[in-house]
Amino acid sequence: MNTPSTGSHPRDTRPPLTHPIRPTHPLAVTRVADHQWHALEDDEVVGRAHAAHRPDGRLFVSVDAWHDTAFAALAETVLADLPGPLHTVVDETDTELATQWRAFGFVPGRGEWEYEVPTDPAVTGLGAARPPAGITVVPAGAADEARLRALDRTIRAEVEAAVGWRTMPAEVRPLPPGVTVVDPTTYTVAEAPDGAYLGLLRLATATRRPRVGLLAVRTDARRRGIARALLADVLNGLHRSGVRTASAEVDEDNAAAAALFDGIGARRVNRALELVR
Repeated sequence: MNTPSTGSHPRDTRPPLTHPIRPTHPLAVTRVADHQWHALEDDEVVGRAHAAHRPDGRLFVSVDAWHDTAFAALAETVLADLPGPLHTVVDETDTELATQWRAFGFVPGRGEWEYEVPTDPAVTGLGAARPPAGITVVPAGAADEARLRALDRTIRAEVEAAVGWRTMPAEVRPLPPGVTVVDPTTYTVAEAPDGAYLGLLRLATATRRPRVGLLAVRTDARRRGIARALLADVLNGLHRSGVRTASAEVDEDNAAAAALFDGIGARRVNRALELVR
């Protein structure tokens, strides 16, 4: 089962509007760096735009603007400067932002649930969870890097051959071609008796709360409880450290992943929409 999530998403969270009406000063858009633009009004920055390639090659854009005119100017510039297809992610409840992107030709592509995941084993039921017979859970920081990278490549190839990596929540951070494992110390893995790695869980901690960034098991090792065992090890460890909740993102069409998180008492707190142009 694959339950990737990603890393933080390029959700377009904008500050409160400080200029609710159309500006009276001339507005100009300037590219300040590669894939970064500023909207200037009377020499004041009133909006920013950013674009980044995800590891699967998709190009995501985001715009933070103080008013609609700045948003439109930034969007027009970004769309003129970048080749398609382009993607963006918006909160389901932000209908205003979704409408703005739709006006520039973006249409719904996929949906994604954000979960708040409890760590208390009394809630998750994972206190007594053990890996399948013969399987060992290798804690974060202890995995062999070469075998970890090989497992990551295998899982990504399996996902791409099945539903396609585009259906998965993915890291926002741009990476060099072919690089998918940035920090091996963030991975907990499941190891078979012959030393082969069968599944992995990546935990991101440089966020508001720890995030299950990727949970995946090789196709030939699924339905054995490996994903549940990896979750148990990581969540129980967070609970012992005093962390009460973690987060995770799951594609809304991934029924198996949703069932896993629903089954441990995780709560759906948000739905994000990926728009595509």
